[in-house]
Amino acid sequence: MNRVLRVGALARVEGEGALHLTIDDGTVTAARLRIFEPPRFFEAFLRGRRHTEPPDLTSRVCGICPVAYQMSACRAVEDACGVTVDGQLAALRRLLYCGEWIESQTLHIHLLHAPDFLGQDSAIQLAREHRAAVERGLRIKQAGNAIVELLGGRSIHPVNIRVGGFHRVPGRAELRALAERLRPARDDALAALRWVAGFDFPEAECQADLFALAEPDCYAIDGGTPTVLPYGQERRAFPLRDFTAHVVEEQVPYSHALHARLDGRRHLCGSLARYAISGHLLPAPVRQAAREAGLDGECRNPYRSIVIRAVEVLYALEEALRLIDDYDPPPRPAVDVPPRAGTGHGATEAPRGMLYHRYALDADGIVTDARLIPPTSQNQGAIEDDLRRIVQHRLTGSEATDTELTRLAERAIRNHDPCISCSAHFLDLTVERGPGG
Repeated sequence: MNRVLRVGALARVEGEGALHLTIDDGTVTAARLRIFEPPRFFEAFLRGRRHTEPPDLTSRVCGICPVAYQMSACRAVEDACGVTVDGQLAALRRLLYCGEWIESQTLHIHLLHAPDFLGQDSAIQLAREHRAAVERGLRIKQAGNAIVELLGGRSIHPVNIRVGGFHRVPGRAELRALAERLRPARDDALAALRWVAGFDFPEAECQADLFALAEPDCYAIDGGTPTVLPYGQERRAFPLRDFTAHVVEEQVPYSHALHARLDGRRHLCGSLARYAISGHLLPAPVRQAAREAGLDGECRNPYRSIVIRAVEVLYALEEALRLIDDYDPPPRPAVDVPPRAGTGHGATEAPRGMLYHRYALDADGIVTDARLIPPTSQNQGAIEDDLRRIVQHRLTGSEATDTELTRLAERAIRNHDPCISCSAHFLDLTVERGPGG
């Protein structure tokens, strides 16, 4: 018989959406993650703006990951203008990005994802049972906030970033004081990694192609070459300028969010992809901590993404301390970026995955075209495929109630931490069962 289940208030996912599952004769024939995020028109209102404006405007796309949008925008505009930001200015940008990784990944681990593993319905309930762990997570997040606030001017929607660098750069004494806050946070991050490594992880496998930026000598954060690790095949890479020739977005009838495919195939960005592609480039102490946490080489179990996120938090703190130790204030806070006609491309690794920007400028530096492709739109297909597989596995051999399916679906979605740029959280789950379902 046909059954309809509606669930309001899916907490611990950043956005508004619905899931529609179709089950016929015991087989999941469709899993559709429907996103109700309204059109936001950023690409449209960027047209006609000066080339100096995209970093400030696009930071408003997301309150959780504004730095990712600012850094991708800066890279794209600077690429169009033929300018390279390097040296200590580039190091400060990487340090700033470390702060955002620490903030965002820690929030997801402790407040959004951990309750699933510990039988809690909310972070508030989690705090009652695991107060010390939650307080530790908040301390780590505060360390990330401190980085973003110092370099960005404030911890949300930073105002100190500009094309070419910064409006102001910190002195050595300011960074030394920041380092004193980061060292205990590093110890907390290692403890948090060991904590999540002890969770019970169901068996699951993401069969999408993995997609992340890669650099030859470090774990990619704020730049790199788009690199694909196909399921069951050898990795390959392509120039960033060819991004939209490989990653193609399309509108699906059941969602306001675009879906993207990589060379016609489902792909996944984010922590699983970054670790599979660049995990061997992590510093030795972080690699050792990852091995002790049960990670060894490529990991495709989406439930274990929480462990990889904890590894990335530890790495971001280690990298931040390294950058501070090596800091030598640059002679000026920014390099000149004079306007010129051209098209520029920029991509960085937001916590949820690769974020791509492309801008076309005229000779006066006015934006004539803009294209933004966020990680969540790229991950939708892989999330749906995971949902289909995970729910099908649960149905095999035993009957599942609607309540069980709902909890399972919510948990599968949270594995990927989708960000839908909205503060309201709702999921309506509709289960259609045919006569044999």
